[in-house]
Amino acid sequence: MLVIDTRESDSIDNALKKYKKKFEKAGILRELRERQTFTKRSVKRRNQILKAAFIDGIKREAEG
Repeated sequence: MLVIDTRESDSIDNALKKYKKKFEKAGILRELRERQTFTKRSVKRRNQILKAAFIDGIKREAEG
């Protein structure tokens, strides 16, 4: 549960902005989307390796 501390001088818009920021940082939506479907461990690992290789390729390309 996310708790937002507000003062009497804060507007509803500011409180909503704080809530959205905390919600995004907590990763709640990302976790819910991951739990919608089951992904095998081997597939997760393969995706991590491919992502790391992709990022490494981009870094090498940027260097020279």
